[in-house]
Amino acid sequence: MNRGKELYDKWKSDYDFRTLFSSAGGLLSTVIYALYNGYLGAAHASLWHGTICVYYLVLAALRAVIVGTERRIATDRGSQRSRDRTQVVASALLLFLNVCLVVPLALLVKQEKPVSMTLIPAIASAAYATYKITMASIHLSRRKTSANHLVKLLRTINFVDALVSILVLQNTLIMVASHDGISQMLTLTALTSGAIWLVILILSVASLIGAVRGWKERQANP
Repeated sequence: MNRGKELYDKWKSDYDFRTLFSSAGGLLSTVIYALYNGYLGAAHASLWHGTICVYYLVLAALRAVIVGTERRIATDRGSQRSRDRTQVVASALLLFLNVCLVVPLALLVKQEKPVSMTLIPAIASAAYATYKITMASIHLSRRKTSANHLVKLLRTINFVDALVSILVLQNTLIMVASHDGISQMLTLTALTSGAIWLVILILSVASLIGAVRGWKERQANP
């Protein structure tokens, strides 16, 4: 009982602990959402949902590596050096992953979609997107309160997750609602997808630059 109260008190007072704890718990929802997109890809012959499944699984793996690094540091099995290494590698992989996002986005803009899809995937995508956008927007503005660079990177990853969920929702709604006039939506789809992808790339590049710069500064001033 005392242990539970200690964890609750730490969760309330320690922003870094709260971020890591929520990220560890959020891993399950991300994996479930990824597998659900994988199911949609297989059931509806949708290459878009198949690639998004892979994207979210890799994103979940990045979160797991970061949380694992912080756990090792907390139990004296890791060091600041391992934190710096994880930050640089994870930031580089995040940038690479988001550059590769252009492939499913091309499918989205070209409207390579299944013939039909029910409202259930749209509702699921809307629920996931709403939750992710709300939480990511709240915590992204608070990430400056933390001096832990991995915590800041986690918040960036969460915000990227939310932005990609908008793309998934957009494409799913198009699949549900569009008919023969789908070509008329090509311009709007291209513009919105391009704008969101640009924001994702800016966040990814900024994270990598910050990681490399911070690593160099700490190497110069150990």
